[in-house]
Amino acid sequence: MGRIAAFFDIDGTIYREGLISELFKKFLRYELIEEEVWRNEVEPAYHRWVRREGDYDTYLLKMIEIFIGAIKGLSHEHVDYVASRVINQKGDRVYTFSRDRIKWHREQGHVIIAISGSPYELVSNMAKKYKMDDFRGTIYELDEKGRYTGDIIPMWDSESKIKAMTNLQQKYDIDLSQSYAYGDTTGDLTMFDAVGYPYAINPTNELLAKISEDPDLRAKINVIVERKDVRYKIDLNHTDLV
Repeated sequence: MGRIAAFFDIDGTIYREGLISELFKKFLRYELIEEEVWRNEVEPAYHRWVRREGDYDTYLLKMIEIFIGAIKGLSHEHVDYVASRVINQKGDRVYTFSRDRIKWHREQGHVIIAISGSPYELVSNMAKKYKMDDFRGTIYELDEKGRYTGDIIPMWDSESKIKAMTNLQQKYDIDLSQSYAYGDTTGDLTMFDAVGYPYAINPTNELLAKISEDPDLRAKINVIVERKDVRYKIDLNHTDLV
């Protein structure tokens, strides 16, 4: 029998918001991104999402588009330093359920792994803070001088995440049927399908709809909603989406 692992998405699953949005704010503060760019290109998508007139993915992808342009030509050391500052200052803003689950998995001797769409530099610092065994994040590629080229290898979609899980399964001899996965968006669906014990943490409406359409996934998934200091476990087999 292989080892048991716990695969955690970070943004919206462990961390209460999006780590890249915190990194983006730092870039604005350090004037690596112009305030006008934020006001004209990103802020409208942000406000549409806040008003629930637009979706988070549109806001996220617009931020990533601007971020790619901002880091092009910067050194890895520069961005890694800013990322470490983000985690030092904001890394405690996590859901208590997820924090407790990380602690429980560590006590059980499980392999704890972060698989996140956030930049590798953020994910590495977050994984270190919470004493995870391994991690995968979106890679912003470097040239031979250690400067960002503007090319990326994403880790926010289902296809990328299942490839990462397969590689990690082989690396650690993981029994996926006895393992756990935690996520909050449709990008985490392949992780949920792959393991025996999936958890949807504060899931999006789109994710809940996908789960409801899949009888096998609906039967085994745990849906957890945390608001303020109260946690709710939702049984989708006896709950209608409205």
